[in-house]
Amino acid sequence: MIRLLTIESTCDETAAAVVDDQLNVLSSVVASQSHLHDRYGGVVPEIASRAHVERIMPVIDQALRQAQVDLADLDAIAVANQPGLAGSLLVGLIAAKTLSFAHDIPLIAIDHLQAHIYACQIDSGLNVFPCVGLIVSGGHSNLYRCETALDFTPLGSTIDDAAGEAFDKVASMLGLGYPGGPAIQKAAENGNPKRFKLPRPLKDNPERLDFSFSGLKTAVRYELFGPGKVDPEAIAELDPQRIADMAASFQDAVVDCLIAKSELALIKTGFQRLCIGGGVAANSHFRQRIADHAGRIGYELFIPPLKLCTDNAVMGAIAVERYRAGLFEQLSLDICPGLVRH
Repeated sequence: MIRLLTIESTCDETAAAVVDDQLNVLSSVVASQSHLHDRYGGVVPEIASRAHVERIMPVIDQALRQAQVDLADLDAIAVANQPGLAGSLLVGLIAAKTLSFAHDIPLIAIDHLQAHIYACQIDSGLNVFPCVGLIVSGGHSNLYRCETALDFTPLGSTIDDAAGEAFDKVASMLGLGYPGGPAIQKAAENGNPKRFKLPRPLKDNPERLDFSFSGLKTAVRYELFGPGKVDPEAIAELDPQRIADMAASFQDAVVDCLIAKSELALIKTGFQRLCIGGGVAANSHFRQRIADHAGRIGYELFIPPLKLCTDNAVMGAIAVERYRAGLFEQLSLDICPGLVRH
């Protein structure tokens, strides 16, 4: 049996897990930083990296203890080195390289975005490839043609804000706090999604598989406050029902765009399988709408459970695929913070 330690520190979650080559999860530990970034309405890179420094080794130690394995029992150490926040990535990579060197354990690099789609395979126990992969998170809104777990071709991406980023910013406008995704979802439960006529940027463009959420975010701001600087007192004075209706209207607009472009990607690739990953995939309204759409159109849909949508180290089990292919790294391995085109 092959056992791997996987490390995740791409953004604001410090995580480690131990998995085997049958995709059994022997342990999983996640240390969240949400409370550290709440007052800023989004992730502050310097705060995130400092928190990773404090937590990385205790999290790794806890993961090993939960799995009841020692470092000597591991066949490889895998770490996400792309994409993400530079400082955060460095903390995880340095920890992985140090353990690899000190204990003579092979090192494997993980692409965080590929891992999000691989979470669908971990959960289902099925080979989900080839498929169209949709990644929707705070930093990414991307569509891929996924021939295998390690062979991704970009189809489209956001040209401005990612979906999760837009959720955070609109939640801030509505005075709902951070993280924006869960806050918008909760507020929308009592809202009317038809009250506000918000735009669906690029939704009906048959030539592009890209997303755009900046204009939608601006439309929300103008609808609520008009042009100009937003006064914090104006946010505090918003009517609760207006907040709920705007949350529902905004959420519905984002979901419309995600579904439309996913369907277009399926048509263009000829695939009949859609795999979704990322934090926005935890949104209950999106999950229900996309499931209904898949049933109506007739394609296979895979979405991981909520705990595998948000950042975690379990999805680092994609390292098993690289292990089998003999794709190991030298200690000169570096980070790639930006979005890498496969």
